[in-house]
Amino acid sequence: MRGRILVVDDDRLTRVALAHQLVLEGHEVRDVGNPVPALELLAEEPWDVVVTDLRMPTMDGLAFLHRIRETRLDTAVIVVTGHATVQSAVEAMKRGAEDYLIKPIDFDELSVRVDKIMARRTLERELRLLRRCPDRYHALVGRSPAMRHVFERIEVLADHGSTLLIRGETGTGKDLVARTLHHVGGRSGGPFVKISCAVLSREVLESELFGHEAGAFTGALRQRRGRFELAHRGTLFLDEVDDIPPDLQVKLLQVLEERRFERVGGERTIEVDVRFICATKRDLAALVKEGRFREDLYYRINVVALALPPLRERREDILLLADCFLAARADALGRAHPELSPEACRVLLDYAWPGNVRELENAMERALALSSAPVITADDLPPTVTGGESKNGCEACLATRDSLELKAFLAGAEREAIGWALKRTGGSQSKAAQLLGIPRTTLRDRLAALFGEEPATTP
Repeated sequence: MRGRILVVDDDRLTRVALAHQLVLEGHEVRDVGNPVPALELLAEEPWDVVVTDLRMPTMDGLAFLHRIRETRLDTAVIVVTGHATVQSAVEAMKRGAEDYLIKPIDFDELSVRVDKIMARRTLERELRLLRRCPDRYHALVGRSPAMRHVFERIEVLADHGSTLLIRGETGTGKDLVARTLHHVGGRSGGPFVKISCAVLSREVLESELFGHEAGAFTGALRQRRGRFELAHRGTLFLDEVDDIPPDLQVKLLQVLEERRFERVGGERTIEVDVRFICATKRDLAALVKEGRFREDLYYRINVVALALPPLRERREDILLLADCFLAARADALGRAHPELSPEACRVLLDYAWPGNVRELENAMERALALSSAPVITADDLPPTVTGGESKNGCEACLATRDSLELKAFLAGAEREAIGWALKRTGGSQSKAAQLLGIPRTTLRDRLAALFGEEPATTP
């Protein structure tokens, strides 16, 4: 993470050398030799870090620091001092300085200090964003190149208006991206309507999409508006669009092309102004070749595409996401925000995360349910993540606890058992159900309930 840095020192050689080093590190840097113009720059523009000498003829360093704190509370300050004024540097830190360096300055040490400040500031900003949006619908988190590309695409596509196809594996955040596109775009004042095409039967899905008139079929006691109507002047998110039955694919294509339709059992044509966002975890082009998805519908929904990276391709975000999930859940429970131990961090970084961000969130929720300690250790993580049973065992973990959220604990245990069974059977749902001693239909229901959508497994 690169920042905007202001270097203030009356010694020109020192000032220029510091600025040059920071520019080489990729930062945007301004250098001035006097605190007075530096204060003017601070008042006019936001700066991430100020690197300043404490002894300058025009203004005492401590007075300068005090003025900075009056102008920019969110700007970090690194003070630079000679051996004779270390006490002054300590006093400066008491008054709000972030760090200090002793002359002659070690440029490598300066880079480390600045990088540390920037990393923490980035995390704080994203955590504040996450806490403002506890449902996470408007809070995408990530600083990896892959996610930066996603952010850039969202900015471009938010007001595009064309039908959009979001592609990504299970748990990569397709729903979150769709909601973000809606809320940052020009249709944010309208409704956001979602429907999962995978969990409804053909008859129910048709009624949900198009609505129906009273008496259209058995049980249709009154008129009902469908999702197309409900999303008028807003956004309709069709999740798992690849699961739409072939005959409904024809009707969907007509709505996409004409923006009009009739309710089931109705004769009146209804016109709608809707932006369509579709999502799939499958290769639609391959489904077209297999004859399982209409080619004309594929081209209609694939006007603009956005691919979401799996978590294994954005490892720089793993610890950031883990910390965000811990913070959000701890805030919801009124608990202090726990930290991750170095060993827990190593385990999280080494794991492949086949369930992507959703699996990571579940792992953090489980860890918080099992541990009331201020530090989350590797033993608090699911065995599927650590690669084996917890070292202390479940009984030992429970014996050391002061409290327990039973619902979260049981959900975490169920997720682990299902994950273990699927892993042992190579992803076969039928064999996994046999290992668990439950019907395959029950396993599918539990997968949908626990993960929101089924992981990519074999029958």
